Amino acid sequence: MPPRYRRLLSFALALLAAPAIAQSILPAAVPPPSIAAKAYLLVDLVSGQTLAADNADAPREPASLTKLMTAYLAFRALKDKELTPSQMVNVSEKAWRAEGSRMFIEPKKAVSVDELLHGVIVQSGNDASIALAETVAGSEDAFAERMNREAARLGMKNTHFVNATGLPAPKETSTANDLALLAAALIRDFPEYYPLYSIKEYRYNNITQPNRNRLLWTDPYVDGMKTGHTDAAGWCLVASAKRGERRLLSVVLGATSDAARAAESQKLLNWGFQTFDTVQLYQSGKTISTLRVWKGAAPEVGAGFIADRYVTLPKGRAGDLKLTLEAQEPLVAPVTSGQRIGTVKVGLDGMRLAEFPLIALADVPPANLFGRAWDSVRLWFKSL
Repeated sequence: MPPRYRRLLSFALALLAAPAIAQSILPAAVPPPSIAAKAYLLVDLVSGQTLAADNADAPREPASLTKLMTAYLAFRALKDKELTPSQMVNVSEKAWRAEGSRMFIEPKKAVSVDELLHGVIVQSGNDASIALAETVAGSEDAFAERMNREAARLGMKNTHFVNATGLPAPKETSTANDLALLAAALIRDFPEYYPLYSIKEYRYNNITQPNRNRLLWTDPYVDGMKTGHTDAAGWCLVASAKRGERRLLSVVLGATSDAARAAESQKLLNWGFQTFDTVQLYQSGKTISTLRVWKGAAPEVGAGFIADRYVTLPKGRAGDLKLTLEAQEPLVAPVTSGQRIGTVKVGLDGMRLAEFPLIALADVPPANLFGRAWDSVRLWFKSL
């Protein structure tokens, strides 16, 4: 199967399996801490639920958080075998002359794709970002077009990229919500490359530079992701931490200093872990109900989920959840395994926490002529 069609198929399956980031804010017994930033967001990536947010859809300059998309497209190219980690790259003059943070690549010294990825992720090198963009797409402008296509595919509705670096440019904009979508997709789609974001320092060209994410040194649960800063954007940090099976993602935009973006992110992460539980409701592939099938070779079909389903709720409230199953009626054969045949809604205190698509776990082909005719009569009487 060509790479393009593999991507479309994997994306369709991911939409069914992966939790979307819910926009409604989950109520908490303990209110969120005061966060000194222009915008922020905290998401539980296991359930996809938003735990806290402020100005999360307000347009902001993304600064070097842009490099999350630069890395995402490079990882995609590696996965599709369009690049290899050992592939050597000749450094263009444009990349060499990049302003701002750099990994110090040189025009007369070829550099590997793997080294460039470390330069982008650990050192936040603008030179490395441009070199990687040119390698993937031929030019930085062509790469920016790919960035915007990918942003649209991921549902980043309020984002526009102009370059691969995040250097200030007209119309370069994103939001806390969109950056959370991108970070979540990167963790979900490329787990084999995500460990790069936990590397604390990297040495290239006899120059060792530390990762600017201070939380990597102060919180043993934090294993990524990316910092950003310009005068207009302020000090920004997307941080991810995993405790047990739970993973939280914080986005802090427009803090007042390097230390402040780390401190405010830490406050959000600590509050999220201490205030909420994430519980598993259903297992992938397990039958949770059987639904009546009309005009089918079998009278019913097992219903369940394509992936494990979780919900995040205030600590100690799991017993108060209300689960409602809404089945498709009437369900008429043929039914295909994986077909959506209903919805399970999860509520707490009258608020909807989550909604999961219910799928058929088996095929049900049509019945014979007599069976179809008999069920047609029964359905007619049922509708009276």
